[in-house]
Amino acid sequence: MDKVIEKKTGFAAAFTKNAIKYWVAGAAVVLIGVLVFTGRGSKLRVDGSALIVEKAKQGEFNDYIRVSGQVQPMTTVQISPTEGGNVQRIVAEEGNKVNAGDVIVILSNESLDMQILNSEAELAEKENILRNTMISMEQQKLSVRQEKLTLQVEVRRAKRAYEQKKSLYEDKLIAREEFLKAEEDYELAKDKLDLVVEREYQDSLYRGTQIAQMHESLDNMRINMNMIRRRKENLSVKAPISGELGLLDVELGQTLSAGARIGQINNLDSYKIEAQIDEHYIDRISAGLEATFERQNEKYSAVIRKVYPEVRDGKFKADFRFDGQQPENIRTGQTYYLNLQLGQSAEAVLIPRGSFYQNTGGRWIYVVSDDGTKAVKRSIRIGRQNPQYYEVLEGIAPGESVIVSSYDSFGDKDELIIRQ
Repeated sequence: MDKVIEKKTGFAAAFTKNAIKYWVAGAAVVLIGVLVFTGRGSKLRVDGSALIVEKAKQGEFNDYIRVSGQVQPMTTVQISPTEGGNVQRIVAEEGNKVNAGDVIVILSNESLDMQILNSEAELAEKENILRNTMISMEQQKLSVRQEKLTLQVEVRRAKRAYEQKKSLYEDKLIAREEFLKAEEDYELAKDKLDLVVEREYQDSLYRGTQIAQMHESLDNMRINMNMIRRRKENLSVKAPISGELGLLDVELGQTLSAGARIGQINNLDSYKIEAQIDEHYIDRISAGLEATFERQNEKYSAVIRKVYPEVRDGKFKADFRFDGQQPENIRTGQTYYLNLQLGQSAEAVLIPRGSFYQNTGGRWIYVVSDDGTKAVKRSIRIGRQNPQYYEVLEGIAPGESVIVSSYDSFGDKDELIIRQ
């Protein structure tokens, strides 16, 4: 008796022996497709005319960088008024040559003018008081002298009367009381004279001290007066040194406070070059490094005199001084391009600089085949760099061709197929 075979449907039908064969075959096709797709995805066809291809070479690597800098005066002196006031007149303009002591700006100050008037009035009053005091003292001095002369006469008269009375008393011609009265009058006259002499001496001491004090007070007032007048002179703001008026920031009628910075004078005797350098080189830059530059077909030398540690917007500042002769017709603000030597020259494998570095960071590069039909991605190691070349430490041999133009459109392909 034949056995009836039940036909499988649904989920069970998907795992029959025949169905499994189809599943395996389909998976194989998908796998092959993935492999093919992946293999094709690591390649990219590119137009050879859009590429910049350079040959690596063995040569001398000159370890320098190119920096730009502006000419600045070596010495700059700030202009600040020592006395505040309103700008009444502007005598000099920016760019003018000035000598030390030349007037640049004239200020006015009503308060200072009033101080001068008050000081002059006070000084005149003190001088008048001193004159009156000296007149009074002189009158008092004359009065004491007159009193002294009068008492001297009285002493002489009392002495004569005493001597006469004494002689008469000794001859018993007058009474004792009359003699004693003459003696007492004589002693009183002498005592009065002694008092006047002492007063005259004390008055002279007091008079001398008082006059000296008043003269000292007047001298101090005169000194103060002269100081105020000098403050008046300071309303004329003058150039502290000879040079070029490089900056003047004032306007007519503007109120300036004492010590305010209103400008600067550039000393034209010597100059420096202020350069902004990429922070990438900050560890290699120090005072004493040498640089060269050309100006009007002449070659000049400069040396770093100061390196500023502060980094702003990815750059730091360094000052150069001229080493030897400086260019003719040098002007503040001129731009010079310097070749700054960082180290000694040495033999190395060199490739020209290019935009590829921004895409790869110097970690890899496309190496072109000998027939020029393709380029393969290769890991490399780049050391130093200058404005012309990269120093290749590993990965490239002299004579090999590499793509140095931008890789922006290549993605991360392992191989480029170059269409000629």
